[in-house]
Amino acid sequence: MGFDLKKMFTFIRVQYRVLLIGLVLSASMQVNAQQNEQASQKTVTEQLQQLRKEVIALNRDLFVLEEDLLFPSSTQVVVYLSMDIGTYFNLDAVELRIDDKVVTYHLYTEKQVQALFKGGVQKLHIDNLAQGEHEISAFFIGNGPQNREYKRATSTTFTKTADAKALELSIVDSSVKQQPIFEAVEL
Repeated sequence: MGFDLKKMFTFIRVQYRVLLIGLVLSASMQVNAQQNEQASQKTVTEQLQQLRKEVIALNRDLFVLEEDLLFPSSTQVVVYLSMDIGTYFNLDAVELRIDDKVVTYHLYTEKQVQALFKGGVQKLHIDNLAQGEHEISAFFIGNGPQNREYKRATSTTFTKTADAKALELSIVDSSVKQQPIFEAVEL
């Protein structure tokens, strides 16, 4: 009988929810008991704040555990997206393919594009890949120079080793060509 990652994660998620329900019920019983004892509102508020902090910490720990279980470093590939000032290209969407299989398609809001212009970097995709040669292709859709519809692509091949792999898709303005340049590089 092999190790089933999905069953393990489902079990952990159920246990987490049971723990959260228990914490909420416990807090509710504590609040009721303290109200019956006519405890001050400040004490109840402090306890609820502490309980909220504990729930947030548990949620963060669960997220880290989930990523470790679902995406171990021996198979993990992460793809990031970055842009510069966007004079020659206004991004609408990105389609990402790994080994000719569409793995994600992301539509951008104005706020997301502005965040990228200000130096933000988006974690576009995280995946598990076997070791060996792989090809990544990204299709960028938006408006280019003179506000024309623009669809460009970039691709690169990379070798997945036993270590985690990070790739960056970047959109950079070329003032010499007065065109955007689309690149995919290994980090």
